Amino acid sequence: MAQTIISMKRLSILFFLFISATALAQQALPYNDTRIHYMGRVQMQNGSAVLSWSGNSATINFNGTGADAILSDEKGDNFLDVIVDGKVVNVIHPDTTMMKRYELVTGLPAGSHQLTLFKRTEWVMGSTRLYQFLLNKDSKPLAAPAAKKRKIEFYGNSITCAMAVIDSSGKDRGTGPYEDNYQSYAAITARHFDAEYSCIARSGIGVMVSWFPLIMPEMYDRLNPADPGSKWDFKNYTPDVVVINLFQNDSWLVHRPEHAEFKHRFGDKAPEPAKIVSAYKDFVKNIRSKYPKAQIICALGNMDATQKDSPWPGYIEKAVGELKDTKIYTHFFVYKNTPGHPNVKEQQAMADELIAFIDQHIKW
Repeated sequence: MAQTIISMKRLSILFFLFISATALAQQALPYNDTRIHYMGRVQMQNGSAVLSWSGNSATINFNGTGADAILSDEKGDNFLDVIVDGKVVNVIHPDTTMMKRYELVTGLPAGSHQLTLFKRTEWVMGSTRLYQFLLNKDSKPLAAPAAKKRKIEFYGNSITCAMAVIDSSGKDRGTGPYEDNYQSYAAITARHFDAEYSCIARSGIGVMVSWFPLIMPEMYDRLNPADPGSKWDFKNYTPDVVVINLFQNDSWLVHRPEHAEFKHRFGDKAPEPAKIVSAYKDFVKNIRSKYPKAQIICALGNMDATQKDSPWPGYIEKAVGELKDTKIYTHFFVYKNTPGHPNVKEQQAMADELIAFIDQHIKW
């Protein structure tokens, strides 16, 4: 055991020496450099920025022609977009190798550029650690992008994660290559309003019951989503607008008495409408307690929880009505009426709906 610990320490020293030598030839921006602007709940730990949540991002400005990054991935299941000057130019699929160097972009026209590393995949696929950016030779880092004036936060499930958004096979695959939060209605809406973006979401999650032993009221306040003891300080990010898009999974699971999580949460009897309304209202009250001044949009859709005659929009309307809060709204996305999760076109349609709703109802 002692030999293993010593070997690990030696390995870490070798990595440090390698990175230091590399940095002599290139301009390095370590993870905690003030010239890096992060979005979302990002944990700083063990010499790295831990990107866990969908949509976590790190952005730099630089004058030069290209940049690399030193990364490692917890499971090797994550994908990250490289966005340069507003366009996706590369997709990185880091493996579990400790502190491996990845080329993000090269051959850019000489001059000033903005580069963002954006986590496409959700936290159940593991975290990606960013140790540092490395700028190409003769490149120069510039000041970090200014924080955006508007801030928005989303609480959601697979629809908000953008599970299977780029799966054109019809198989609705929920694995890393087919998930891209950058193309979610949530991220599109944030970009439209030029807002800071935070996305607290997991595929399969519900308010009362999920397909696994974790519900949103148990997850919403975490920094590291995989660690129940890791709590987020809500003072670190105060959104102007909060969008809650939940209840799709609840709408299925309340009709599955054989499912382990139905039994876990409800025993042998499905919840009555009053209990459903109460559970939703309690969660919204939790969000309101964290953000007393935020405008909150209680949304649902665009899958079958909003199809004709579904009771779930009514539960949300009743909960919001009972809260008697003039800064809490409801919006139900048009039912897409196609199989599987929303594709790119359907995510864009959701974004268009939400943008129009915000324009009509919210001044920020």
